Amino acid sequence: MLHSKWPEKDGEAMIAAIYCRVSTDNQEREGTSLQTQLEACLKYCQSKGYDVGYRYSEAYSGLSLERPELEKLRELVRDERIDVIICYSLDRLSRDPGHGVIITQELEKHGVKLETVTEDVDNSELGKLISYIRGYASKVEAEKIRERTMRGKKARAKEGRMSGGFHRTYGYDYVKVAFNNGGRRVINENEASWVKQIYEWLVKDGLSGSAITHRLRALNAPTKSSQFWNRTSVLAILKNPAYTGKTYAFTTLKGRKARKPESEWIEIADVTPAIISHEIFEAAQKQLQINRKKASRNKKREYLLSGHLYCHRCGRAYWGYVDRVAQRYRCPGTQRIVVPINRCHNKSWKGDKLEALVWTQIERVLDNPELIIGEIAKQRQNADKLGVFETELQQVERQLKALDRDQYQLLQWALKGFPESQVETECRRMNNSRETLEARKTELESQVKASQDAVITLPKLEHTVELLREQLKNTDFATKRDFIESMGIRVWLDGESVEITGVMPVTDDVIVTTRS
Repeated sequence: MLHSKWPEKDGEAMIAAIYCRVSTDNQEREGTSLQTQLEACLKYCQSKGYDVGYRYSEAYSGLSLERPELEKLRELVRDERIDVIICYSLDRLSRDPGHGVIITQELEKHGVKLETVTEDVDNSELGKLISYIRGYASKVEAEKIRERTMRGKKARAKEGRMSGGFHRTYGYDYVKVAFNNGGRRVINENEASWVKQIYEWLVKDGLSGSAITHRLRALNAPTKSSQFWNRTSVLAILKNPAYTGKTYAFTTLKGRKARKPESEWIEIADVTPAIISHEIFEAAQKQLQINRKKASRNKKREYLLSGHLYCHRCGRAYWGYVDRVAQRYRCPGTQRIVVPINRCHNKSWKGDKLEALVWTQIERVLDNPELIIGEIAKQRQNADKLGVFETELQQVERQLKALDRDQYQLLQWALKGFPESQVETECRRMNNSRETLEARKTELESQVKASQDAVITLPKLEHTVELLREQLKNTDFATKRDFIESMGIRVWLDGESVEITGVMPVTDDVIVTTRS
């Protein structure tokens, strides 16, 4: 059935209402009398342990929503006097998909389940059509709401009012648009004092982001939302021009972190009072640059696997650092400064040992000419097919859009009383076509991505492979790094296990999970 058994209330069984229906003039053609339906529904309720509190039977067209017994049933739902409705099949409740949407939404609103004796409601053809209608309607409505919301936000910004998306800025409280003189920030004096302190620690004392984070934790400085201060939050405060009284809206592209050109930003004037001066903010930006250069000089050595080494347990990229003895790699999730609670417990690795192990495996690939030639040929083939894959992907996307239109038209037919059997057959055909097209779209998107990557990496890969094979034993750091990047090498660590993946094909005798 569509729904599992509703949790019993205070040890009592579910209260069920049975609804049976036949058409006024086709009871024999439908082949299921009211009595047969009732008996099947009673047997079903007994098997599920439901208490049957109400029974409704009527001879009425399934294309009408105004049925006397159905109206009584809906009144029970609105009064929340039942837990579940039992029908022989979904089309006994309604033959009209539009009416089906109305009824099922009403049931959901009042927490009433719908189950049928003969079919899984969601997987019946009528159920699939109802689900499609509801999904389509929700999608259209969501897009309308998003578009109206965006228009409203832009209008408020141009009027000098900000929307609620700005309300979590540390150091400020947000006055809602609905309030008098709302749509603006006001200074939170307690938090603002910490903002000034953070800038002072950076500008006057030259502290790093991590050092400032430690101080904030040690002094139990209040946070805006999270339980602990972290370095990312500190740096966000130190880079935010809002603290100088400047406010901009719509600075990023939809769904992405990429910035729009400044010409497209909307400045909202006089909605954010300044906490620090413009001069202090500029001094802070210069000190951040100094700190970055200092951190770069303090690395003491280069890290071959930097940016290519990942924790198999928590997914974070490993960091390179130097302890008292040697250079090492460790998972940042093991550090209290990054994860105060529920830290990762993956092990750290000695740098030269791990780098030698990984590079030895890569050399084994380079020593296998057939493997290299085969992979380069495969990459070239992918690159050559990019245009073909992109064209077919566009065709599939057009077919899916056409299918959307066809299913919407099918809905109109159903609402106008088009023969149910033909609607169900057409709906089944469309659903099968959609599944096939969606599967092909996923496959093509993967092929396009692989081809695009091949177009970018193939020339560099060919050059680097040739260079490395000529001087395999005398390769410098820069060339090794180029090769690791061009191959898309990723190294996954899990305790003593080292797994190497990349562009080159992996076989049991080349690159495998290696025990340290």
